[in-house]
Amino acid sequence: MTVPATPHRADDTAVPRRALLLGGAAAVAAVVFGADSAPEPLRPFTARPLPHDGLLTNEYAFRHPDAPDAHPDPDWVVTSGSLFADGGALWTGTPDGQSPDPASARHTDSAVFRLVTRRRDFADCTVRAEVLLEPPVTTSRTPAQDWDGGHLWLRYRSPQELYAVSFRRRDGVVVVKRKTPDEHGAADAEGSYETIAEAKHAMEYGSWHSVEASVADTLTGAVRLRLAVDGRVLLDVKDQGGERITAPGGVGVRADNSDLRIRAFSVGPARF
Repeated sequence: MTVPATPHRADDTAVPRRALLLGGAAAVAAVVFGADSAPEPLRPFTARPLPHDGLLTNEYAFRHPDAPDAHPDPDWVVTSGSLFADGGALWTGTPDGQSPDPASARHTDSAVFRLVTRRRDFADCTVRAEVLLEPPVTTSRTPAQDWDGGHLWLRYRSPQELYAVSFRRRDGVVVVKRKTPDEHGAADAEGSYETIAEAKHAMEYGSWHSVEASVADTLTGAVRLRLAVDGRVLLDVKDQGGERITAPGGVGVRADNSDLRIRAFSVGPARF
């Protein structure tokens, strides 16, 4: 199902959780947030400077957190693949489809790359980054798929519950999706994606681009999401479905069959 973008209306604007505390908005804030408590202001997040090139963390550290040869990272969790520092950028490494050793020296498994912040308190926010994506590849484990490419995660509650904003896919489409747990599914089930909106756009491979993904609740209870690439808004939509995700979560990056570099990654207040 595709939900088309709806016009921006004064009574349905995105409401930052840190706002609505002054003047006539105070009464509205009391209704939205509760009269006795104001929302905590968003604590911005900026990826720390990288002191050296090499492995930062990988799925081995996620699966074996107590192993003496694991490489945990204070900011990031890699549930699949490997995360390197290279020339001041975060990097997936050359993607392949085999599980990495503790140092990701022989294999990366970054054909299926999943990266999320340890912090899980991001509710209304905007994620910004500069990205460089190479043309997608395939491996014996990961054949070509339309969705191969780069994606940002918002309100990551679990691997089964999140928003995914695709900024470059193999099929030249940008997409906003919601992923929710399968009904009566087990905790380790994959979950199901539902497309909220999509549009044609294919950024150039092999060069740096700016991407920006925003999410915020609205006064009417919808969740508003926006994607901008190189300063151009490509999608601006509202999720009004019954399974919309309103709770805070992590933010992160997904890449499929892709060599991806990321720099200037930051999270700040929602901007629309």
